[in-house]
Amino acid sequence: MSKEVLLDKSTMIVSETDMKGNIIYANNDFCKIAGYTKDELIGKPHNIVRHQDMPKIAFKGLWDTIGEGKTWNGIVKNKTKNGDYYWVNATAYEVLKSDGSRRLISVRKMPTKNEISYAETLYKQLKKEEY
Repeated sequence: MSKEVLLDKSTMIVSETDMKGNIIYANNDFCKIAGYTKDELIGKPHNIVRHQDMPKIAFKGLWDTIGEGKTWNGIVKNKTKNGDYYWVNATAYEVLKSDGSRRLISVRKMPTKNEISYAETLYKQLKKEEY
């Protein structure tokens, strides 16, 4: 049985991906919470930490919002390398680098218990609708 990894208020998970979702940068908090080394994360799709409880529509919403040039925010359940899970309050936005390339920056912090409770209820319903 998997267990929850709890973030604390000082945890700030940061990653940068290309526009296909491949990880270019992962900070130390990301590695610590997810249980991967930087070498294991860099070059991999960000969905390496996607938990199976997350409905596909949630990530469609993220990419649609980013595609409109807007900042996306949501509560996300991720999985660790060893199969445990952790909840984050995620904010993602696109940046244009000085070389003209586009990148996606994601910053994640500890969500509230109410945010997690709401997300669990919503995601269970959305997962049922996927089938």
